[in-house]
Amino acid sequence: MEKFVIEGGVPLTGTVVPAGNKNAALPLLAASLLTDEEVVLHNVPRIRDVEALVELLVDLGVKAHWRDENTIALRADAVSKTEVDPELGERIRASFLVAGPLLARFGSAVMCSPGGDVIGRRRLDPHLDAFRALGAEVSYDGDISMSAPDGGLQACDFFMDEPSVMGTENALMAAAVTPGSTTIRNAASEPHVQDLARMLVKMGAAIEGIGSNVMQVHGLSRLRGTEHSVSPDHIEIGSFMALAGVTGGELRIKNCVIDDLRMIRLVFERLGLRSEIDGDDVVVPGEQKLVMARDAGGYQMKIEDGPWPAFPADLTSIVLALATQSEGTVLIFEKMFENRLVFTDKLVVMGANIILCDPHRAVISGPARLRGARVESPDIRAGMAMLIAALCAHGTSQIGNIRQIDRGYERIDERLRALGARIERVPA
Repeated sequence: MEKFVIEGGVPLTGTVVPAGNKNAALPLLAASLLTDEEVVLHNVPRIRDVEALVELLVDLGVKAHWRDENTIALRADAVSKTEVDPELGERIRASFLVAGPLLARFGSAVMCSPGGDVIGRRRLDPHLDAFRALGAEVSYDGDISMSAPDGGLQACDFFMDEPSVMGTENALMAAAVTPGSTTIRNAASEPHVQDLARMLVKMGAAIEGIGSNVMQVHGLSRLRGTEHSVSPDHIEIGSFMALAGVTGGELRIKNCVIDDLRMIRLVFERLGLRSEIDGDDVVVPGEQKLVMARDAGGYQMKIEDGPWPAFPADLTSIVLALATQSEGTVLIFEKMFENRLVFTDKLVVMGANIILCDPHRAVISGPARLRGARVESPDIRAGMAMLIAALCAHGTSQIGNIRQIDRGYERIDERLRALGARIERVPA
């Protein structure tokens, strides 16, 4: 066990390159199961969740080799089983991403209930409904068993009851190796879903409607190998923007996909944090005075998350930490996960002015003079929110359970030190 020890109050200044998108890397790794040819992925973040999924794939029989720090080669030409080891599957939510590829290519999959952040109920029904629509038989008796009919899955036209990101990814992967045209309606369209779709196209599938809520997949019985680079993580970019804002530093974030940042930049601007675009770079000017905007008529501002292209749920905790340092009052409405805001008691201990109205809504008044404290990270994004608070707080903070932060942010302490942060990783 390790913890971070942080001395706050130092502006973060310099240049940073965002890691590959965690939520894209995981389905891209799972997609290696769709072919017996080699799949090479570049810009893969070396984080705990990635290492856990690679270990699960190897246990299934996939050959995996790290060619350098962020490039991995995978080959699924000798998959020996289609039942996921419960101990490996329960480590991460993304373990369920192998269900679609196993079912479609090998005809069956046996899955345990996946692990992941404890941020509220995360339904598996959209995944299972997609598999049933493709003709699979699904049974649940502790484990979830899925089997394809004789002759394999059948192309179909179906409507998802919610735009589930992982459900859409599983449906895309299953449809890609199902001959014929499958239409997925009410699909998720987040950048990581688009990244997966683009790689499936490289592997031979034809996909129409990438980036929209209706996608048509023209699948093949056999896909080829490919080489693909994971897109930059827009959630990490937003996290670094918030870090610059609360510490007053000037930060250049390089090699971004600017279109992925439209809503993020818009919401941050409403909290008073300006950013500029320079080619593919985002520049956050230093020494900004953060002042919240008000809605027309002088009404209090509200920030709410939703399916893409709305404000990402994964940035709710981050924007909440940023709001503690902005002048004004804002209501943050987290619609998607009922436990996402529970961590706010940790920020209150540090001096934040937060009223948790219910599991989905919090009112934040700022700016608050935060002070160092000892806190524990309950999940990835809450951990980053506490890290943001600690870096602008007066005094020393200790953040425990940092393996949660390591699940989503690659070498975050090293990269923050390069920007001037006073942060050390020490035994807990």
